Amino acid sequence: MVGSSLVGCYTLQPTSGAAPSVGENVAFDVNDAGRMALGGSLGPEISQIEGRVLGSENGEYVLAVSNIKLLRGGEQVWTGEHVRIKSDYVGTTYERKLSRPRTIAVSAVGVGLLAYIATRSIKGGGSPTDKVPGDSAQTQLIPIPNP
Repeated sequence: MVGSSLVGCYTLQPTSGAAPSVGENVAFDVNDAGRMALGGSLGPEISQIEGRVLGSENGEYVLAVSNIKLLRGGEQVWTGEHVRIKSDYVGTTYERKLSRPRTIAVSAVGVGLLAYIATRSIKGGGSPTDKVPGDSAQTQLIPIPNP
């Protein structure tokens, strides 16, 4: 439940055109030239690369990639591998920002679910006076003689 609430709390919003700063979580839409150039290392059908900016030099971004979205709808999860992306290969740049409406909605659902669970009985049926069968330490085996 925590993982789904974290996804619901953030959204990608287009930047105002300024270059992303180091440490910022961003996503880059990859243009056709980028797909051709990066196809050998990232795959030919990438549409968007998401990750944390590690640096920027000579018109290239160094990104710790966390996710790649594909043209036909699939996604690939990455674990922070470093990739260099030329700014010429980038269409739109997005930054990952907190979304208050999503945060409120996901929190309300979580609180509602917890309230529902808390108001339901967790213990099973039966009463405390029901007899409990003895364990094997109390059981005696009596041999039956053979005729």
